[in-house]
Amino acid sequence: MITNTTTIRLEIEKGIRQKGHSLSSFGKQAGINRGIISGILNGNPPKSISIRQLDLMAEALGHAEGWMYEYYVDECFINEKADWRRIKAFLLRCTEIGRYDCIKEVLDRLMEDLNNTISIFGLAEELYAEGKVQESLPFYECVIENEKHQHSERLAIAHYRVFRASIGDNTEKNFRAAIRFETFRDRLPENFMLDGLLALSNIYYVLQDWNIVEKCADELISIIQTIYKNEEKKMEESNNYIALDTERPLVFYYGQSYLIKGVALEHKGRYEESKTYIHKYMDLSWFKGLDADGKEEIKRLSHYATANMYLVEVLMGNTDVLPAYVNFLENHPAEILPAMFIILKAANMHGFDVDNLLVKFERYLEYDESSENHYSKVAVINRYVNFHYQLAIYSAKKNLYSDCISNLLKSLNLAIKISSKNKILDVIAFIEQIKAFASETQLLEYESLLKGVGTDEKIYDFANFIFRAN
Repeated sequence: MITNTTTIRLEIEKGIRQKGHSLSSFGKQAGINRGIISGILNGNPPKSISIRQLDLMAEALGHAEGWMYEYYVDECFINEKADWRRIKAFLLRCTEIGRYDCIKEVLDRLMEDLNNTISIFGLAEELYAEGKVQESLPFYECVIENEKHQHSERLAIAHYRVFRASIGDNTEKNFRAAIRFETFRDRLPENFMLDGLLALSNIYYVLQDWNIVEKCADELISIIQTIYKNEEKKMEESNNYIALDTERPLVFYYGQSYLIKGVALEHKGRYEESKTYIHKYMDLSWFKGLDADGKEEIKRLSHYATANMYLVEVLMGNTDVLPAYVNFLENHPAEILPAMFIILKAANMHGFDVDNLLVKFERYLEYDESSENHYSKVAVINRYVNFHYQLAIYSAKKNLYSDCISNLLKSLNLAIKISSKNKILDVIAFIEQIKAFASETQLLEYESLLKGVGTDEKIYDFANFIFRAN
């Protein structure tokens, strides 16, 4: 019976004959000892081929990368027994040239024995540690699908890795990634749990689900306080203190936990409570175990606390702080966009005028795709979405309906860009209320944007309903 391993050898022999080689001349051409080639082709049983040897022979015969890979899987399972050394080398090579079809076939064979998830997880972690995140994902997914111990730390870490790698510029996809991951977050090691909760809170911040943002903050506060107490004890009791392995300095997570809590409370209108949490990260110079990076984080957190305290005061209607706040923004232009969103929101709530600020900061308030920012891309776009929405409300209150619609169209365009379903629906509903004031050009732009809302059923049905109504 001709097997896949036989096919490989027959193709090699055929190629050698066609090239007019002897085993010696072919061995020299391929850089492989003649005896090894003879053992591969004529041995009884034939000597196994390493993936490196197959690649060298393929090159010598003039074939492209990946030649005969689809037949090589059997070479990895001698007498149906997995040869992990050979399998690992093959899988790594497949990741290099994108042969995910072969990876899937090998993994399917390996999962006939679910104990192999341990080796697959180890390979995934190696790739991840080398910065090969996308290459690691098929292996983490394999672990997720086949791990038999549902409460294992290994399964939780696999979910965490896939979750972090899945976060991108699409709000809806980020939401689905969060839903898939979040039930596993409390099974993670503490150091992973910190970044997992931060990532979850950022996703729900964009979705404006303040209850979940606050819940993430509460969990983060509880965990970081426990970790800090443990680390403080280790520092006191050990002369060779080794800090917990985290992506960022520990003080970063400590400060961020209170920052996120304060932001959630601010958006829920609980301003006095928000100020209480702002004070908790205003000055963290007392924090123990600080290195240079930690001290820089303290400065940044103090900066954020100052900005957020101004924001809360403005939201409470305290316009007396505006001159000092404007001076702060002039010295920190990266804060102008998020600040103007909140200032507009406060102006709409309390009825004060901010025309002078809109003129003053005009050049910072138009979306520029090429501009760089220390926030993530989806967060940046979301800020512009919200800014233009609040500016539309501000314009409507002044009966400037053309300006209002113009800003709503900008908000809609950007909301579509990040697939922010809730905001898309909000903007469409707003435009429909004042569409009678729109110019012909604005109506054409609106119709064009509606056609680009995508395939989300709720939005799609709403857009079609509007078309039919018109």
